[in-house]
Amino acid sequence: MTLRDWAHTAVSDLITHIDEINRLNVFPVADADTGANMLFTMRSALAEANAGASSDGSGCVARTAAALSAGALNGARGNSGVILSQILRGIADVTAVAAADSGGELPHMDAVVLGSALRRGVELVITSMGGEEVPGTIVSVLRAAADAVDECAGEGLAPAITAAGDAAVVALEKTPEQLEVLAEAGAVDAGGRGLLVLLDALRSTVAGPAPARTVYEPSPRAPRPPAVAGHPAPQFEVMYRLDGCDAGAADALRNRLDELGESVAIAAAAARESDTPDSYSVHVHTDDAGAAVEAGLAAGRLSRIVISALSSGAAGLPAGGWTRERAVLAVVDGDGAAELFSSEGACVLRPDPQAGISAHRLMRAVVDTGAAQVMVLPNGYVAAEELVAGCTAAIGWGIDVVPIPTGSMVQGLAALAVHETDRPAVDDGFTMARAAGAARHGSVRIATESALTWAGRCQPGDGLGIAGDEVLIVAADAAGAAIGLLDLLLASGGDLVTVLIGAGIDEDADATAVGDILEDHVHDHHPGTELMTYRTGHRGDVLLIGVE
Repeated sequence: MTLRDWAHTAVSDLITHIDEINRLNVFPVADADTGANMLFTMRSALAEANAGASSDGSGCVARTAAALSAGALNGARGNSGVILSQILRGIADVTAVAAADSGGELPHMDAVVLGSALRRGVELVITSMGGEEVPGTIVSVLRAAADAVDECAGEGLAPAITAAGDAAVVALEKTPEQLEVLAEAGAVDAGGRGLLVLLDALRSTVAGPAPARTVYEPSPRAPRPPAVAGHPAPQFEVMYRLDGCDAGAADALRNRLDELGESVAIAAAAARESDTPDSYSVHVHTDDAGAAVEAGLAAGRLSRIVISALSSGAAGLPAGGWTRERAVLAVVDGDGAAELFSSEGACVLRPDPQAGISAHRLMRAVVDTGAAQVMVLPNGYVAAEELVAGCTAAIGWGIDVVPIPTGSMVQGLAALAVHETDRPAVDDGFTMARAAGAARHGSVRIATESALTWAGRCQPGDGLGIAGDEVLIVAADAAGAAIGLLDLLLASGGDLVTVLIGAGIDEDADATAVGDILEDHVHDHHPGTELMTYRTGHRGDVLLIGVE
């Protein structure tokens, strides 16, 4: 038997039945994606097997099964995809043992090996779901198929596969009797129907054409259940690959995810039962996607992070998965800055005084905007490596993230001023980046020690005018340094000066005085230029100055 031929047929048959399976999807969440998730997972498995075949002409069943298992785990989509990956892993585990027993090669699979593989799949699926079997699901159908193969193993492979499909039909049609949510919807289990497609594909590969099956449909008179067990379904489905995680950490992660949501599945990637797994595929339905990812970060290394909104989740979530099309996320410091950027329509993220902004904090903030497209204004508060990692991770969740190169909050304000949600994202990002780049900017800092600068020697308490990371002005105080810096920045003209006053200028009266001094200077020496000052309360530089 050629497993790759079966996988190819399975993909083709899942395409044919995808709409039927999706319509049956009412458990655990009625989000109509079981067929699509099984198809995408099986496609990933087949792609891995095809890639292995191109580099290894061997016909060893165990190697093909291992490739199918790895591809399915890496490309698993949704709860049903994780379950399918464990069924394929069951085949991989058992064929690996059989190959070792036969001297390292397994050119063919017999009925005994198939029965053991399906039974191993049952064990792995239950383990991945936390150790408890829910009757009336794909597990019930898989168990019935495994029992049928065991009973007919002595008759040969083809009769055993035929018996497996027939037993799966009987078990599938009993699922509404076993699971109340299916009975209420008048539907058989969607995952079980998908498994029947896979068993029929196996039959047509080995024993000839499979019989025509009933087209299962939910009852048109039954209401489609909005949730399981009478409570609102979670908003998000979160999945990721977890590496470098031991069994204890995996158990702790499961407990944490159980607290955060439901439909928790943690599937190990080990190909043989004797292996100690350290890689897992993780799945959960939750209202707090960021916390689910943070729990994974505490357990190991994350990759392939995917988040999608469940269509049966909270009211207001569109089928596309996000509450709005586009948002701006600005990293800002200071209460006044948060109010200023928020009033201009941006979501804000405040840096931690000690830790700054990490990649996963940035990623979570991007997701929490609820937007399908997010323009990120780092404003000089996010290290380049954290910015790249955070945006890349958010892109992995299916969000179109556009980081705008803003090195200061004054550049962020310039970019935000030209933001328009009606433009295509690429046009909006380009326009914002151009506005930010055109905003000349600098800062004023108070010297804390005596030092030699490009502008001469400074003493503690002097005002330093800084642009491009160099001290260009040394003055007696902050206002004097700001005047000198303004003159430099306005040497080539400018229509608008923005001054952000930080926490280093303690009193409101002092802030007002600095603002008045700068306003008078601009009025007298740069006629036609408008000056805007804001008390932002940011730390570090006492003044941030931008010229547009």
